[in-house]
Amino acid sequence: MAIIGTVLQEIVKRKGFNTTGIQHNIEQQCLVLKKLLNKAKKTAFGKAFNFDTILKSKDIVAEFQNNVPVYDYNSMYESWWNRVQEGESNICWPGKVKYFALTSGTSGAASKKIPITNEMINAIRKTGIRQTFALRDLNLPTSFFQKDVMMLGGSTNLYKLQDGMEGDLSGIMQRKLPFWFGKFYKPGKPIAKERDWNLKLNKITSDAYKWDIGAMAGVPAWIQLLMEKIIDHYQVANIHEIWPNFSVYVHGGVSFAPYRKSFEKLLGREIYYLETYLASEGFIAYQSKRDSDMQLVLDNGIFFEFIPFTEENFECDGQLKANPKALFLKDVKQGAEYAILLSTVAGAWRYLIGDTIRFTNINNFEIVICGRTKHYLSLCGEHLSVENMTMALNKVAEDLGIDIKEFTVAGIPHENLFAHKWYIGTNKTDVDSNIIKSKLDAALCELNDDYKVERKAALKDLLIEILPVELFYDYMRAKGKEGGQNKFPRVIGSQYNDWDAFVNQNKN
Repeated sequence: MAIIGTVLQEIVKRKGFNTTGIQHNIEQQCLVLKKLLNKAKKTAFGKAFNFDTILKSKDIVAEFQNNVPVYDYNSMYESWWNRVQEGESNICWPGKVKYFALTSGTSGAASKKIPITNEMINAIRKTGIRQTFALRDLNLPTSFFQKDVMMLGGSTNLYKLQDGMEGDLSGIMQRKLPFWFGKFYKPGKPIAKERDWNLKLNKITSDAYKWDIGAMAGVPAWIQLLMEKIIDHYQVANIHEIWPNFSVYVHGGVSFAPYRKSFEKLLGREIYYLETYLASEGFIAYQSKRDSDMQLVLDNGIFFEFIPFTEENFECDGQLKANPKALFLKDVKQGAEYAILLSTVAGAWRYLIGDTIRFTNINNFEIVICGRTKHYLSLCGEHLSVENMTMALNKVAEDLGIDIKEFTVAGIPHENLFAHKWYIGTNKTDVDSNIIKSKLDAALCELNDDYKVERKAALKDLLIEILPVELFYDYMRAKGKEGGQNKFPRVIGSQYNDWDAFVNQNKN
């Protein structure tokens, strides 16, 4: 198989990252929308919203925005996707949908089911191959392309439905890996089918010494747990004593910043990090160069719109207001924060994915993820984003020389006004919570002027609870959301009482 490694390296060398220009990217997005509308014009959705007429207009983007409403999951399900899940054909996309991706997270109730069409599977695979080209910037040796790749995701043993199957997106995609990748793919099909997360990690750990891992991909918390388990099992100093050629980690789903310090303690040498933005609704962006932010994928099955994340468009609890102002790609501004709307080859139309992003390079349409529309706090006008929270906690951790791997925040009533209750996960649980409170409050005031103002008014206090990191994972396990693409919400809303009761019952 050495020849495959050589061929892959040559492909990567030839297919390096290329900046195509603003106008070209805008034209690509217009072309994507035309293709989507043309493909779906005979579906129930396309007929209901006159896709044929939209395609004949002079300004297709404007006509599309004027005729098609904005949807969130609930409204999309109630109006259209319930029929898709019942097995009806030609509802939002031609044909019958076979796969449904279960979304992650614990902030809501039951998991949502996102349609996954064959066209979406192909689009995700195509973008994944493109990110491989980013390896060109890392100057890796030819031998790297002959090493194994650890893909730590959900079970490939999907749950059968009457007319399809459902499961974690990573499990669906691992079932659809190209045949030639089987030589490199680890942990391999038998272990990948395992649904019990602890049993899966134990099996991977037992077989770890057999593999020569060059790259890993997965959510940071679960990759870190795996490495810790392997290091402990084999009684070695770091993961490179088991996998000496481990060189690249592809991460996504959450900010890697809180994990980096403790992650690097598990390594024997420096590695490269590449970030992805792969959601259940599609492969949205990826890091195409070592020192860049993620670049939106503008020519592969997704049409983007951007709603300014402001009080004009969103309620204080993150709920979208009626008739929000949605911008096309050419109208976005660098540094502004937006909620994303997607129209995709899986039959999502003007769909509010729930994430917020910020453009860091408007020329290349590079972005960073700021948080979730409903995962921010604005009880009294403090407008505190997950990005603010993460940056402030990173500063606290650095000042105190501790690792803070997990956290969540709740907005609660307090002294007739309000407070933020922080649950902070660190293995150094003897740290003084008053010191953390003081440093965290100061850092947030420095980062966010609105927060600083409200701390003198309606936001009366910060309440700090220091917890072992494992307690966060225990709660996920108790909710059946362990492993795969699941991650703990940074702002806990409707499940606050349940979480707080769990903490009080189990923290000791």
